[in-house]
Amino acid sequence: MSVQQHPAQQNLYELAAQMGTALRTRSQTLAIAESCTGGWISKVATDVPGSSGWFERGFVTYSNAAKSELLGVRKETLASHGAVSAEVVAEMASGALERSPADVVVAVSGIAGPDGGTPDKPVGTVYLAWALREGPVHTERRQFQGNRDQVRLESVAAALQGVLGVFAKE
Repeated sequence: MSVQQHPAQQNLYELAAQMGTALRTRSQTLAIAESCTGGWISKVATDVPGSSGWFERGFVTYSNAAKSELLGVRKETLASHGAVSAEVVAEMASGALERSPADVVVAVSGIAGPDGGTPDKPVGTVYLAWALREGPVHTERRQFQGNRDQVRLESVAAALQGVLGVFAKE
């Protein structure tokens, strides 16, 4: 008996499978540093059979303390820019590379709501970062609409698409 998936969930699975194929083809592994997605990107990645061949590890760093302790995000960066910022996701990505043997990393931090937004960073603001071990960290700000689950789902999709985009730039 097969489990019926919601179309959005199926789309995430398909993106993760494509990402896995791209990683496997290049004999590369992935590390994921997550905040607002709470492990959802790692869950989607490991839904793919054979992911143990390319998924190296995930860091769920929801609190600022976890970002600092597990990924080395500087307290000064958190104080100056806030947890939801290009600077913090760049340090999360760099920290995941430093603390793992992975070749590719994606990091995400955002405001999923329903509260926590500000005029400069309203609910739905998400920062993502991607990096290859031998390359610069690329960051991007996104503004997603919808409720908490919709913002998180869009964040997961953007993270997976971004990993695929890293390979397109090679």
